Amino acid sequence: MTLLAHSVDQAPWRRFLAGALRHLPLVSRIVAALFGGYALAALFSVAALALPMDKTQAVFTGMLGSFIVYTLAVIWVFAVRSATRAWVGLLVAGLPIGLAALWVLKGQGAAA
Repeated sequence: MTLLAHSVDQAPWRRFLAGALRHLPLVSRIVAALFGGYALAALFSVAALALPMDKTQAVFTGMLGSFIVYTLAVIWVFAVRSATRAWVGLLVAGLPIGLAALWVLKGQGAAA
């Protein structure tokens, strides 16, 4: 059986599935960069309110810092060896930031 005959014998859905599985790590990294980076930046923006400074300055610090955090998250996602490490790195970085953001939000709920 020649190579040409073999490729003709394959069903189109098998070729599609093989191509989709081959690109799955790249798609996972893109999703991690877009949504994971955004979530990390948003958590940082809220967590900045826990800093010991005026609320207005903390908001500006969180906004400006979120751009840096998002950029670093995107660089991290595409710099590591695997998509799994990218997701784990985002989760590890997001845990303390998320706890700080939760602490801020819980403190604001008690004050209101």
